[in-house]
Amino acid sequence: MELNWKESESKIWAEDENGKTLAVIDFPSIDDNTFDITHTEVDPSLRGQGIADKLTRSAAQKIQKSGKKTVLSCSYAIRWFSRHKEFVEILADPQKEAEKAANLNGPACGIQLP
Repeated sequence: MELNWKESESKIWAEDENGKTLAVIDFPSIDDNTFDITHTEVDPSLRGQGIADKLTRSAAQKIQKSGKKTVLSCSYAIRWFSRHKEFVEILADPQKEAEKAANLNGPACGIQLP
């Protein structure tokens, strides 16, 4: 299946050939200098293919290029940033985000339990 990748100022997503959104990451601005990565979701048909990683990396690179910082509300993003130290400079408060990662329990957002 061919994915059509799209982006706006605060969102990156992939659609199928019919325009159905199959994967998305949202990172709205919370002030003039800061984004908040709030949500990452991938359709079950695409899970296990690294799509959430691609979305999060793309959002991190976009934020990095903007010169702004980000906070993390999405549990997937919290876990992802804890494993990708190359993006620590875009975190508004790296220590606070590390504490969030250490205290996470349960599945990442967008992952449904059976």
